[in-house]
Amino acid sequence: MSDSALHDMRHRDVVEPVADNVVRPFWSVMIPTHNCGAYLRQTLASVLSQDQGPDRMQIEVVDDASNSDEPRAIVEELGGGRVTFTRQPANVGHIANFHTCLQRARGEVVHLLHGDDLVGPGYYEALERGFRTSPQIGAAFCRARLIDETGEELSTTEQEEDRAGPLPNHLIRLAREQRIMTPSIAVRRDAYVELGGFDRRLVCSEDWEMWVRLAARYAFWYEPRPLASYRMHVHSNTGRHIRSGADMAYTRRAMDIFAHYLPPADRRSTVRRARQTYAKAALAMARRVAGSGDVPAALAQAWQAIRFRPSPGVARAGLGAVLRSLLRAGET
Repeated sequence: MSDSALHDMRHRDVVEPVADNVVRPFWSVMIPTHNCGAYLRQTLASVLSQDQGPDRMQIEVVDDASNSDEPRAIVEELGGGRVTFTRQPANVGHIANFHTCLQRARGEVVHLLHGDDLVGPGYYEALERGFRTSPQIGAAFCRARLIDETGEELSTTEQEEDRAGPLPNHLIRLAREQRIMTPSIAVRRDAYVELGGFDRRLVCSEDWEMWVRLAARYAFWYEPRPLASYRMHVHSNTGRHIRSGADMAYTRRAMDIFAHYLPPADRRSTVRRARQTYAKAALAMARRVAGSGDVPAALAQAWQAIRFRPSPGVARAGLGAVLRSLLRAGET
């Protein structure tokens, strides 16, 4: 792997070390928000039910200038003085807001928990156990439940291993497919200090690039229990970009970036496998949106599938989805 690529800070914000005179808890639970007040109460409640006290857990909401709700009022109501609230003076976008979260975090381990996601009972205890096993563990993650707007469970991420422990062959496994939902992972703050924040070139898949970057440098701990929930809805960051195909375009860009973190002997086969996986994912999305007669979305996703894997089979499947969307649109 390229050590210079791992430490190339041109497109990442520098995360400064915590000052020596600052008292550090073990956990920093940093909750970035933007217009997600409808879910923030549930998010905060899921953390506060596992509160280990201010000496062991920093809990802070960092709001990116919400304009459709009042997150400060929600924090004051539910947090009762236990949760710190910080507001950006103007909307800076989610990557910059994540950086504010990382920079303000004082703990040894940072948990970025989106303001519409949840953690289940035992999350912090289980992942801390992983970090305590070895300083080589740079990140720990668990399985995640995928939930809808109402909190109804849609599915659960694939189980990686039967038992908790270091994830074998973790770099190649994580580079082949995005397997980690953001609420399910926690990262040593020192790892962010070494490798920088999220890549500013990415609007989607910035999390995948980050996890692969970390995996190229550190060991990962895996907990097979589903102890976190990732909320899927049309207003999520990825959901907003499906119709234009930008979600898949950024996924491909993330692959191009993290390919340089991989061992040269594995680079080509790993990226090829990832591109095949997301060609299938784009085709599946094209078929899904075709069912509602959304022609632009079907066309955008079909085109992205071809960009991932330019082959006659993918082209035929993409064309079929577009034709289906046209027929469906003609029926309405």
